[in-house]
Amino acid sequence: MNLSPLIVALDFDNRQKIKNLVEDLSKYVDIFKVGHLLYLKYGTEILDFLKEKRKKVFLDLKLHDIPNTVRLAVKAAKEREIFMLTLHALGGSEMIKEAKKEADDLPKLIAVTILTSLSERDIKSVGIKEKIEDLVKKLAKMAINSGAYGVVCSPQEAKAIRDILGSDKIIITPGVRLDENAQDQKRVATPKQAFESGADFIVVGRPIYQAPDPVGKVLQILKCIE
Repeated sequence: MNLSPLIVALDFDNRQKIKNLVEDLSKYVDIFKVGHLLYLKYGTEILDFLKEKRKKVFLDLKLHDIPNTVRLAVKAAKEREIFMLTLHALGGSEMIKEAKKEADDLPKLIAVTILTSLSERDIKSVGIKEKIEDLVKKLAKMAINSGAYGVVCSPQEAKAIRDILGSDKIIITPGVRLDENAQDQKRVATPKQAFESGADFIVVGRPIYQAPDPVGKVLQILKCIE
């Protein structure tokens, strides 16, 4: 895929600002992430807008439900020409296999492993005794074997995942910060570190849309990963 490696997350609630940002970044960004906030607030309006602007949608809903329900959701995403759609790997192999029945070339199914907001202590508190990296590797391998096109993982696990998946599957890393300071994420890295670890795409939101000059910030990020 000859696409910009930077995915911009539209994780804020301001319709006009979102549209202005997409217009401003259009020359440099091919894929925009739409998550729960935007989808629940504006529904398909934002999807139609991005399609009108010839931008690809990374619909990040982290589907996690019974296999048939997820399959039907994937069918709906396909009808809307969604480019990439996230499923939660913890939904299991059968859920992913069922989802794959509806996904041909699109949407590309991306399995989320363990959220970058979680630490070792967090996963132990819900009864998971494995180390995060071991669990992420296990989930990623299962998801790919079940039909996922790629995985989402933190930059810290990207190298280990790349060693497992080889070069023909994609890795998307959130938790990317230019200065490595993050208040809401615990497993982070800079853009350069993420790509050196094996990422194909990075997801960046607030450092861009809260910047005084979002275009300048995008150019700064892209320069870091040249």
